[in-house]
Amino acid sequence: MPASKDDNKPPLRRGWTTGACAAAATRAAYTALLTGHFPDPVSITLPRGETPEFALAIEELSGEWCRAGIVKDAGDDPDVTHGALIVSTVRRADPNSGVAFRAGPGVGTVTKPGLPLDPGEPAINPVPRKMIREVVETLAREHHVAADIVVEISVPDGEELALRTWNPRLGIVGGISILGTTGIVHPFSCSAWIHAIHRGIDVARAAGLTHVAGATGSTSEAAVQALHTLPELALIDMGDFVGGMLKYLRKNPLPRVTVCGGFAKMTKLAQGRLDLHSGRSQVDFDWLAERTRALGGSDGLIEHVRRANTARQVLQETHSHGLDVADVIAREALHFACKTLRDAPIALDIVIVDSAGQVIARAE
Repeated sequence: MPASKDDNKPPLRRGWTTGACAAAATRAAYTALLTGHFPDPVSITLPRGETPEFALAIEELSGEWCRAGIVKDAGDDPDVTHGALIVSTVRRADPNSGVAFRAGPGVGTVTKPGLPLDPGEPAINPVPRKMIREVVETLAREHHVAADIVVEISVPDGEELALRTWNPRLGIVGGISILGTTGIVHPFSCSAWIHAIHRGIDVARAAGLTHVAGATGSTSEAAVQALHTLPELALIDMGDFVGGMLKYLRKNPLPRVTVCGGFAKMTKLAQGRLDLHSGRSQVDFDWLAERTRALGGSDGLIEHVRRANTARQVLQETHSHGLDVADVIAREALHFACKTLRDAPIALDIVIVDSAGQVIARAE
């Protein structure tokens, strides 16, 4: 069979997250603060063990602070921050203060509840913070000094870039968020990703597996693997394309399938969405308010849900009132997923996890 045009295309090039760039810039700046010299290129270790190198775009050295900047390369992904300059400025802090984070120009500040960071915090997400903190603490140990440092991340033009993201709606003001869970940006191509999902199912079947699990991300993948004791080959990197996975399984069934994701993604599935990407489907808070009403929520709580900023906030507020809305979402997501599978002979279950990877609801 002759190769198709798609088969002849070169593979999409991966890139690096803003979090990875911020960590690398911090390593360069802190090294210069300790030694007077900038490493260029600078290397860091990502959460999964990769050790990429980054070229420095700016180097500034002062007696009180040091600054380094890296131009973000998102590879072939149409990321709004591709080409942005990610800058880290490090300053010595008071003894025993540890590593502190600041939002410089172009990096947002959280103003509403419901996100992984408290209101008032710089919009530097938990995994990038962990990467930056590890960089600082490792260098401090190597140079026999205390890791008492203020790290300020800034992004020139970040405030303008943020207008092309969900940050304004989420109450993140002043700029973009510093994001990433693995440090790597995988190129976004719908057809290529769905093709990879199909091939993953085929490979699992050929290996004699009877149970596969599609996960929306690395946290949910680790959770579902541990829950069902699944081998790597059974894990399908579904991402946002739950429809692409379920429709293929409808025609090419396996005995057992698990769909696993966070509360917001599974809420979209429960609402009848088969594409879970934030740019193509959103959480319907009026819909969630009606589920809260059906659980016996008070008028005040129902209105809070209706006006919520994020699905995470809904989960927190309903839980604090003793209502298990996650269980409702799991059951409704299961119902819609089963409708999508039609009469395919598949035992299906839905697993919902929180941001820490803990299972909070199941339906099967």
